[in-house]
Amino acid sequence: MEDIFQVGIISSTHGIAGEVKVFPTTDDVNRFKKLKEVILDTGKEKLTLHVVQCKFFKQMVILKFKEFTNINEVERFRGKSLYVTRENAVKLKKDEYFIADMIGMQVVADDGEELGILDDVLQTGANDVYVITKEGEKELLLPAIKECILNIDMDKHLMTVHLMPGLRD
Repeated sequence: MEDIFQVGIISSTHGIAGEVKVFPTTDDVNRFKKLKEVILDTGKEKLTLHVVQCKFFKQMVILKFKEFTNINEVERFRGKSLYVTRENAVKLKKDEYFIADMIGMQVVADDGEELGILDDVLQTGANDVYVITKEGEKELLLPAIKECILNIDMDKHLMTVHLMPGLRD
């Protein structure tokens, strides 16, 4: 299981006081309001930063960190990812899972057929779509709906699905 989760990517600076514009990669953009601490992956090291201010502008989040006071200090972080630890992650409801924890999960049909592994999750808006891959076979796209996804066992890292008519075509 993953210990840290990506919540955003720094897209640019904002103003001259060291603020950054962040493209959110989390389902709940409002989670930034309560965020006190993030981990910045610089590519060479991971820095813990303390959030002192959060604003929203269009589809972006504007963050100010205690550690930086001017534009020159943050400009080099364009395109870098921001993460939170599992303990600072959004609390999940029943039958909700972090995508990072699901990737690599074995997927089997309700008739026992091994379909492959969960390789990716496409977020389409209406419902997620699970991308299942198996060597030598075409990828299988499964809608993340209760009629199709019967059970997810995080302990066994196993997903049981029902293949509705037409999903293999």
